[in-house]
Order: sequence, then C-alpha cells, then structure tokens
Amino acid sequence: MLARFFSPEPLWYQQGLAGLRIIVGLLMAYHGWEVFDRPTMEVYLTWDVIKALPAPEWMVYLGKGIELVTGICFIMGLFTRLAALLMILDMLFICFVVGEGRFYYQDQHPFLFALIALFFFFTGPVKWSLDRLYFGKSDNAPTPMP
Repeated sequence: MLARFFSPEPLWYQQGLAGLRIIVGLLMAYHGWEVFDRPTMEVYLTWDVIKALPAPEWMVYLGKGIELVTGICFIMGLFTRLAALLMILDMLFICFVVGEGRFYYQDQHPFLFALIALFFFFTGPVKWSLDRLYFGKSDNAPTPMP
C-alpha cells in the first residue's frame, strides 16, 4: 500500500475527481443562490464597478444565474464542459473586471474557481455524472492502477 501511495500512478482518480467536482458545484450553487436574495443583489448594485457596467442590474443577475446553473451542472455532472466554460468566463470577469485583476490576493477565490473549471473542461465530468450516462464513457479517460 505504501508503494502505491508514493507511485506516480493515479490513486482513486475517478472517485476523487468526482468528489471534487461535486464540492465545487455545491460551492458555486451556494454563491449563485444569492440570485434569489434581493437585498444582497441590491448591495452588489451599489458597487461603483458594477454601476459602470452596461445594464448593471441585468449583468449582476446574469452572473449570479450563471453561478447557480453551472454549480447545479457540476453537481449532477451534466453538460460539464459547457458549464466549465461558462464558469471560467464568469469567474474571470469577476476577477479581472469586478476585482480589477487582483487575482493574487483579494480576488483569489474567483481565479481559483476559474482554474478548477479549466481542469474539468479538460478532464470532463468523470465518475458519477449524467454526462457519462447520456453520452457514454470515454475510452480516453485514464484508469486507476489495478
């Protein structure tokens, strides 16, 4: 067991990535749930950077809606690559437009969400996903060491 732990081969690859995908989806859906909280949404509309956007209220609701929908898609593993692309765009917009490019400290979380979404764009949904059920298992997916 110790040799397998230190091996360069994947360890619980499918299960670990599926768990990560589901946790990221839960976190993103949690943030997107604010779309139903009018007082919180009104606070966002007071920010100067939001006021400067074209159609600021529409943009705030669009961003939060994307967070909610992509989070749900990640949880279920449904349209994972499309959801990942939308999440990347949403999080990079937050990081570089709303957060003025401070991805290294103050707006680190949106940047990290974008990187994780990029990871799932490349890997796909892996195990426990509706994508695998509807579209079939990929033959290219790495398999864990026996």
